[in-house]
Amino acid sequence: MNHKESTWSLIKKNCQSYGLMAPYFILFFMFTILPVMIAIVLSFTNFNMLQLPRFVGWANYTRLFLENEIFIIALQNTLIFAVVTGPLSFILCFIFAWIINDMPPKIRAFMTLVFYAPSISGNVFFMWQYFFSGDRMGLVNGFLINLGILDDPINFFRDARFIMPILIVVQLWMSLGVGFLAFIAGLQTVDKALYEAGAVDGIRNRWQELWYITLPSMKPQLLFAAVMQITTSFAIADVVTTLAGMPTVNYAGDTIVTHLQDIGWIRFEMGYASAVATILFLLMVGTNKGVQRMLRKVGT
Repeated sequence: MNHKESTWSLIKKNCQSYGLMAPYFILFFMFTILPVMIAIVLSFTNFNMLQLPRFVGWANYTRLFLENEIFIIALQNTLIFAVVTGPLSFILCFIFAWIINDMPPKIRAFMTLVFYAPSISGNVFFMWQYFFSGDRMGLVNGFLINLGILDDPINFFRDARFIMPILIVVQLWMSLGVGFLAFIAGLQTVDKALYEAGAVDGIRNRWQELWYITLPSMKPQLLFAAVMQITTSFAIADVVTTLAGMPTVNYAGDTIVTHLQDIGWIRFEMGYASAVATILFLLMVGTNKGVQRMLRKVGT
């Protein structure tokens, strides 16, 4: 009873703050939480947008894992993207930010713009089509032919051997911006007095400063960057469809999101598409939880 009274009294005391946050929470519930809940419910139905949803139980999930070979390929490709581009881009973002943070302010501002630009430049990844163009005009083909390594140009985006490596390179290039900006901001907020205190306590080199002072002081930025990189690596779609088409050759570059777009936007099997979206949602949530546990060990 006392707990209830204290809770209600706390709500009444901060009612103005809750009122100010209410518009955001209403919009967040309507456009984020509610669609996720609806998608989970629809994943247990057969829904084609022309007829009312019909409950089919676990049939969509059974079809996904036991009957749909394309989904298994897309799932494998998505996990490869997540395992390679997620951690690698996270580490590269921090290394670049750590190096650039010690530069003079003007140079640091310029380098920050250079790294962040791909993230705010829209479909700037179109230029990679020119780099890997399948004719002699492509930069890579032209360079290799001039060196005598190739006699005829390679159609990179029509050869299943090259699609995944190229897409990984492009995605890494595009994913450095947001995490890099978060790390630069976090490094700027670390209290310099902590390094002096650390030197008194026995810290003798930059690596010890990094592990025991810098990283623990940046846990909010580390968590934010990790969530952003994980979300980006699991949600790869535009880069794939723009550079390699949909579907890609032998589904070599297809991801869960491109498969979801195919099922939902082209075939209008919305119940089945909702099952794919639910699997993707669970993958993201599970990975985020694992990363949070790992980040708690930083500095220990």
